[in-house]
Amino acid sequence: MGYRRQLLAVTCLAGSVLAAFATPARAAQPAKHHTPRHQTSSRNVPKTARTASRATVTPHVAHELDASAAETVSVTSSRRALNGGGGMMRVETAPHAVQTVTKEFINMRAPTSTALDLIQNLPSLNVTMPDSSGMQGGQIQSRGLTDLDMGLLVDGAPAAAAKYLSENVDSENLESVSVTPGSSATDLPVMSAAGGIMSEETRTPSKKRGGLIDFSYGTNNLSREFLRLESGEIGHSGVRGYFSFSNTHARSWMGAGTNQRKHIDFGLQKDWHNGSNAKFFLSWNSADFVIDNYPTSDQFFRYKHTGQGYGRTDDRKSNNYWGNNNDHWNQIFISAPVHIVLPSRLSLDIHPYFSFGQGWDASPGGTTTDAAGATRGLTNYFLQNEYRSVGTVAKLNWEIDRHNTFSVGYWYENTQTIQSYPTSYQMADGNAPSPNWDAYQISAGDKQTAGYEIQSLFVHDTAKYLNDHLTVDAGFKFVMTNIWNKDYYGRQEANRTAPLPQLSIGYRINNHHQVYLNVEGDYRQPSAVDLGWLYTSVAIPKNQYSIKEELGYRYHDDYIVADVAFFNYNLTNRIVDQYVGMNSYKPFNIGSQQMRGFDVMIAGRPIHGFSPYASVEYLHASQDSNVFDPYLNTMLHSKGTQAVMAPHVIANFGLTYTYKGFFANGTVHYTGPQSVSIAGDQRIPGYVTDTLSMGYHFKPFMFAQSPTFRLNFTNLTGSIVRTGAMGAVYSAKDPSTVHSGNMAPYTGYGNSFMVSPRFSMTGTISTAF
Repeated sequence: MGYRRQLLAVTCLAGSVLAAFATPARAAQPAKHHTPRHQTSSRNVPKTARTASRATVTPHVAHELDASAAETVSVTSSRRALNGGGGMMRVETAPHAVQTVTKEFINMRAPTSTALDLIQNLPSLNVTMPDSSGMQGGQIQSRGLTDLDMGLLVDGAPAAAAKYLSENVDSENLESVSVTPGSSATDLPVMSAAGGIMSEETRTPSKKRGGLIDFSYGTNNLSREFLRLESGEIGHSGVRGYFSFSNTHARSWMGAGTNQRKHIDFGLQKDWHNGSNAKFFLSWNSADFVIDNYPTSDQFFRYKHTGQGYGRTDDRKSNNYWGNNNDHWNQIFISAPVHIVLPSRLSLDIHPYFSFGQGWDASPGGTTTDAAGATRGLTNYFLQNEYRSVGTVAKLNWEIDRHNTFSVGYWYENTQTIQSYPTSYQMADGNAPSPNWDAYQISAGDKQTAGYEIQSLFVHDTAKYLNDHLTVDAGFKFVMTNIWNKDYYGRQEANRTAPLPQLSIGYRINNHHQVYLNVEGDYRQPSAVDLGWLYTSVAIPKNQYSIKEELGYRYHDDYIVADVAFFNYNLTNRIVDQYVGMNSYKPFNIGSQQMRGFDVMIAGRPIHGFSPYASVEYLHASQDSNVFDPYLNTMLHSKGTQAVMAPHVIANFGLTYTYKGFFANGTVHYTGPQSVSIAGDQRIPGYVTDTLSMGYHFKPFMFAQSPTFRLNFTNLTGSIVRTGAMGAVYSAKDPSTVHSGNMAPYTGYGNSFMVSPRFSMTGTISTAF
C-alpha cells in the first residue's frame, strides 16, 4: 500500500505539472485587468509580501541581461544596485528581518559549496560543517535555536535537513540564499519555524541555448565535474529548461575513507504575457560517505596536543574500519509551483511538492563468535526503507483595491518514515554489506513506522497606504496535525493544533530609510524521524511554541547598505536533540527558554573596486526551567543559566575586490564561548574561522563565453578548534559509547563536537558556452 500511495502521489504531481505547462489557450490570453501590484515576477514561489523582496532602486538601473550571462561576475547593473559587500548583502524591503547572499557572491565560492557555506557570514547564524568537500552538510545555530527549529526550503518546498543539505541543489544552479531568522510566511509549508526560514532559490532557465561546464580539484583528493545544458526557448512554446549533472569524489580529511556524490538538477519554466507562470524543479542525489566519528572533549584535546586523530581507520580487520561506518542514500525531490492570473483581480497559486528517499547508516556493532567458532565483526544499521513526504499549498489572492490584497489558503502534507535497526556480520574485506543481504544478516531488528498528516488553513492581508510608504501585513494560520508512531510494542498517536498569528508593519520614511515591526507565533513539532527514535513507551513530545517580537531599521544609498534588528523570543516546551550516532538524533524537552538581542549588518557599494561587509549579533539566551537528567537520575539546576548552544557574540567581516577580470573575496568569522550542556557544566571557547576566494575572468575565446579560473581556501591558519556541539546533552557527566581509530569502544562523557576541517584549497576552471 505504501508504494501505491507513492505512485498515486507522483501521478497527481505529474498531472499538475503537465496541466500547468499545457495551460488552455484561455489562460494564455492577455488579462483584461491590470496585474495586481504585489504579484511581480519572482523566482520564490510563495508570492507574499513577506517573501524576501527585491527593492526598486532607481539609480544605476540598466536593461536586464539574459540569464545565460549569470555565470560570470559581470552580473546585471540592476542586480549590482541591490547588492552590497560583493553580494554578501542585499537591499531588502520586507517588514521583517531578511539576510541574503546573491549570485555575485555565490559565483566567487567553490562549486562544492552548499547553502551552509554561503550563509556562514550572516549575522544571526553560526554554521558548523564537518568536511570541506560539501558532501555532508552541517548544522546551524540561529538566535539560540538550531536548524532543527528552522524551515529549510528550495523554491518554497520543504527540503533536506541541514545535515544533508547537499542533497538539495548544486551551487551552480542557485540564484540566491535568504534567511529570515525571526519570521515565517503564513503560506509556507513548514512545521518547524521557531528559528525562521532558510530559502534556496534556484536559477531561472535561460532563454538562449547554451550551458556551463566546470571542473574542480583540491585538497583531500577532491575532484568534481559539473555540466549544465540549457534548452533555450523550445520552439515558440515559451517553455525553457536546463539539465545538469555533477560528480564529486573526495577522501575524509580526518582518518581514512572516501566519499562519493552524484547529483542531477532539472528545471523547466514557462511565463505567460498576462503574468501567469509555472516552474518545475527536480533533483536526484546519490551519496556514499563516511560517517565521521565526532570526538568527545578528551579525544579533541588529544588530537590538538599530540596529533593523534580520532577518525576512522584503514585497517580492514578493525571493527572501526571506515567501510563499516558509512552512509548510503538516494533522494529525489520535486517542486512544481504554478501561479495563475484570473479575471476580477484574482489570482491562484498552487504548489505541489514531493520527496522520497531510501538508504541506511552503518556503524560498528562490536564482535561475536559465529557457529564455526571464528570471531567476526558486527555492523549495526539505521535502515530507512522509505522516507516520503508529499504535500501541496493552494492560495487564492484577491486584490480588493490598489491598496489592499487579501489571500486565503490551505496546506496539506503527509510524511512517513519506515525504519528498522538490523544487525549483520561485517564482510570479509571489512566493509558493511547491505542490511538487506540475507547471507550476512543476523537480526532484522525492531521495525518502526512514524509520521504525521498536517492540514492547515491560513488567511493573509497586505495593505499599502501613504503612496506605498506604509505596509501592513496581517495573517493567521491554524495548523492541525495527526502525529503517530508504531513499533513492536504498540502504537501511539496524538492530535495537535497550533494557532499562529502574525503582524508586520513597515514604513518607508523616504528612498533611504525604513523601519519595521514584526510580531508572530511559531511552532515546532517532532519530525517523523525524531519519532522513529522514540519507543511508544515514551510519550510524544509536546509541540514547541514561541512568541517573537522584532523591531528593525534599514538604510541604503549609493555607498552603503545597513540593517539593524532587535529581537525577543519566548519559548515553551523547548525541544532539543541529542546525537545518538549514525547521523541521527533523539528529541527531548527542556522546558522554557528566552532569547533577546540584536543583529547589525552593513555593507559598502564598490569604491575603487573594494566592497566591504561587516555584521555582528549580540544574544542573551537563558534557560528558564530546571531539567531532570535521566542518566544521572537527578534534577539539574539549570534555571537562569546560559541556554545551550547560544553564544553571546557572533561577528563577521568580509571584503570583496574586483578589477577588470580579477576578483577576490576574504571573510573572517568569530563565534564567542558557548554552553554545550543543559547543566551548563560543559562549554567550548570562542573561535575564529576564515576563507579566501580569488580568480580571473578571461575574455571570450571561441565557444567559451566566460573562461574563468578561481582558487578557494578555507581555514587559512590551520586552526584546530571545535566549531559546535553535535547536539544537546544533559550534563558533562552523561556517559556515551566512543569509537576512535583502532581503539576498542570505550565509555566517554559529555558532548561530542564538530571540528573545523584543516586547511583546504580548491581550484576550479569553468566557462559558459
